[in-house]
Amino acid sequence: MLKAFKYRLYPTKPQTGDLERTLELCRQLYNSALQERRDTYRRAGQRVTFSQQSCYLPQIREELSEYKKVHSQVLQDVLHRVDRAFQGFFRRVKRGQKPGYPRFKGKRRYDSFTFPQAGANYGVKIQDGGKRVFLFGIGSVKLKLHRPLEGQIKTATVKREGDHWYIVFVCEVEPKPLPENNRAVGIDLGTNPHFLVTSDGEKVEAPRYYQKTQEKLAKVQRSLSRKKKGSNRYRKAKLRLAKLHRKIANQRKDFHHKLARKLVNTYGTIVHEDLNILALSRTPVAKGVHDAGWAEFLKILAYKAAEAGRRVIAVDPRYTSQDCPVCGRRERRPLWVREYTCPSCGTPLHRDVAAAQNILAKAWAEPSGKVSLRSPGL
Repeated sequence: MLKAFKYRLYPTKPQTGDLERTLELCRQLYNSALQERRDTYRRAGQRVTFSQQSCYLPQIREELSEYKKVHSQVLQDVLHRVDRAFQGFFRRVKRGQKPGYPRFKGKRRYDSFTFPQAGANYGVKIQDGGKRVFLFGIGSVKLKLHRPLEGQIKTATVKREGDHWYIVFVCEVEPKPLPENNRAVGIDLGTNPHFLVTSDGEKVEAPRYYQKTQEKLAKVQRSLSRKKKGSNRYRKAKLRLAKLHRKIANQRKDFHHKLARKLVNTYGTIVHEDLNILALSRTPVAKGVHDAGWAEFLKILAYKAAEAGRRVIAVDPRYTSQDCPVCGRRERRPLWVREYTCPSCGTPLHRDVAAAQNILAKAWAEPSGKVSLRSPGL
């Protein structure tokens, strides 16, 4: 299986300039490739393929000397990104979805470049026992290897986040299955006051990092709005705002990782609702949904489960909060009713715990329940 390892880079000022220059050259190539495809189709009604465009890369590097400092495979990956953007566009057109034509990338809107075959012969090399990494066209950059790399490195992506730089290694690793576990749990996701409630009755409080930081964000945003766009003060205020958003995102991701790890270590089968998160993010509860980060959490939970040899199953969410898990009576109640007694069987219930129990029951009642990710050993 593939696993990503993200590390912080500490480039010098000249190296930061070279990284910025590489991103700008990749951005220009991306926009040029997109322009060629668009113009060719408009004028001649023909599509330009990746192979046709990649044939011109040697000529581009010969005529434009600045592109000689960018690894040839990095430039090929830029063209692959354009190709994938058009493949996604045509796929959405075929399915009758909103197509979303590929867009040109503006300044500061192109934030990464990738070495598709990371290795000493392909522009990337770990040096000094993991203290530095050599990048083609950049040099030897200081690296903080806070955890050891595992497996075989497949790709390396250099990424800009605000004023920070990172490198992401994608490695091929062997799964590390945990001892067999027959325990199963259903989880009901929420926004306030609980992020997650299990069928065992455990309740995990929602951290609400974004909502707790709203006052700070508003203050920095007001400061940014008063600055002249393009000035140094505007740029510094913009970096302060980006830093605050990055902190919130990191706090949320840390919470997701720790909670997912706890669930995977405790249970052999984890069942959740197959929620339409995109639709929920357009409702009045959108702020809470975005703050909770359900999609990111479920993705993290799925890959941790796959690595550990556990199962994650998504089931139909309909009526899970309306049915009694004991007798099956269905009754709609207002959202503010959290605890109640079933009028049919007299069982005292908590709305979220009952929903989690119904979610777990659906995994066994519906053989068609969708397995999000599954280890080859299961």
